[in-house]
Amino acid sequence: MRMLHTMLRVGNLERSLQFYTEVLGMTLLRQRDYEEGRFTLAFVGYGDEEHHTVLELTHNWDTASYEQGNAYGHIAIGVDNAYQACDDIKARGGNVIREAGPMKGGTTVIAFVEDPDGYKIELIQQDEHARNN
Repeated sequence: MRMLHTMLRVGNLERSLQFYTEVLGMTLLRQRDYEEGRFTLAFVGYGDEEHHTVLELTHNWDTASYEQGNAYGHIAIGVDNAYQACDDIKARGGNVIREAGPMKGGTTVIAFVEDPDGYKIELIQQDEHARNN
């Protein structure tokens, strides 16, 4: 068994695709409109779906926004350098909501960014030990 994808409902698909591909550097892997159901699915990620967990962006054509509730947390992405990743994300128009630095009570360097729908994405700096385990 393996995890295949995580799904987020988005209010504006083009805006979300721009964020995930141009700001976070993911690739649009596939996209399909479901006319009868009035929705579009777009899958983005850092690698093919056969070998990587990806993100499914669901756009219901008649819904412009969603309430996130208080149960959802965040998506986590491993990065080589969280400080540089924040600089790059800001340069591409992304919203860094917690600058890179050690997590409270620990030494792991993290940062948080926010997508156009308000979903939080944690950037976790991966040291050599973390990448090999």
